[in-house]
Amino acid sequence: MQSAGGITALQSAAREPVRTVLSGPAGGLVGAAASASRSGFTKILSFDMGGTSTDVAAVQGEIHASTQSEVAGLPVGVPMLEIHTVGAGGGSLARFDAGGLLRVGPESAGADPGPICYGRGTQPTVADANLLLGRLRPDRFLGGEFTLDLERTRRITVEWLKNQRSRLTLEQFARGVIRVVNANMERALRVVSIERGYDPRDFALVAFGGAGGLHACELAESLSIPTVIIPARPGALSAFGILVSDVVKDFSRTLLWRLQSSHVPEAALAKELRKLDAAAKKAFAEERWQNHGLIRYEQSLDLRYRGQGYELNVPAGSDAVARFHGEHQRRYGYHHPDREIELVTLRLRASLRMRNPLSRSTDIPVRADRRRASTVGSSTVRVAAVERARVGFEKAETTPVFERSQLPLEDVIKGPAVITEYSATTAIPPGTRCRVDRAGNLVIEIRRQG
Repeated sequence: MQSAGGITALQSAAREPVRTVLSGPAGGLVGAAASASRSGFTKILSFDMGGTSTDVAAVQGEIHASTQSEVAGLPVGVPMLEIHTVGAGGGSLARFDAGGLLRVGPESAGADPGPICYGRGTQPTVADANLLLGRLRPDRFLGGEFTLDLERTRRITVEWLKNQRSRLTLEQFARGVIRVVNANMERALRVVSIERGYDPRDFALVAFGGAGGLHACELAESLSIPTVIIPARPGALSAFGILVSDVVKDFSRTLLWRLQSSHVPEAALAKELRKLDAAAKKAFAEERWQNHGLIRYEQSLDLRYRGQGYELNVPAGSDAVARFHGEHQRRYGYHHPDREIELVTLRLRASLRMRNPLSRSTDIPVRADRRRASTVGSSTVRVAAVERARVGFEKAETTPVFERSQLPLEDVIKGPAVITEYSATTAIPPGTRCRVDRAGNLVIEIRRQG
């Protein structure tokens, strides 16, 4: 799996390992887009919250790679999906700063010692806060194979708060941790949406990773996102994304041409494009992909106003300059129609659609007993809750807990509710409505504010 969102042959990955530096997050984004499309959503904000970090990205139909990326503050000169990462996860540590303000992350408890509730940690984490609020169910973590230690979490957190000279109760502290980490992740979602000229209200939030479902609804409400999607097996979505990925190869050629008019020199450009086409065909033939189907070519240009130190990538064609002006207006709020433009780099993305039924299926098989919610008269027969517990949302409420594998298709669950499964837990606040659709995704309608 490559950082640009496609698979490649083993020998290519060994020859150019830099192309795999963010392969896991890239797989998650591809999986999120594929899962959402099955439910009819093509404009999504992906939200992958794991143990140490959160990865977010925006997708409008097609997934596009960025030509200017950074990892740990260092520039990486290969195409990568535009994924923004922040240090906020289930293992993020809570602390009080010198001014007495509560902070969460970016430091993490990691796998060793881990959160307090895992049995060895001694400093509170986001996972501990969710457990204290009842959102994580101690006996249903990992399908019941691992029991979270609630009493140890309460005892050590109380002692820790005393040592910090804090007067917060356990519930106040846990709510504060959730609010702070949500604020960190909300800022990340704003970076990939509002700061890039997108309106979050036009998108669905696709939440995955082990902790994504615990925070997604509150984030969606704060950004006025109308719909949250929790894909099937959210803790394994990155692996699913790799399974449904196409074979992708990226080629580029630096030109640095000054465009003297509002059009690109099409004849000269076509000559250069043919060179990249030939390189792509040769690469696919060397790896013996040519028998898998037709190769699709996407040609694009990196353009900038003369004197700028950054470029914008737009599709190649006679309208490339007009597209550049429009994209500059959308991204930065202004453009210069009379300013000289430079063509910096010519790019070619060659992709081959794999014959994988998972990548095209809009319906996945379900057990016969889950196909439809039974009805009696005008009432829907709801699946029984596996337990009822006090769960903290805006306030603590007695909340039903459901096992996801037992939910009938299209049966509507009204919040508050908690839905557990092996790889994740989903918290559904009051006022929201949730159902399992034909694609096996949880589709949650978020309440409107005001």
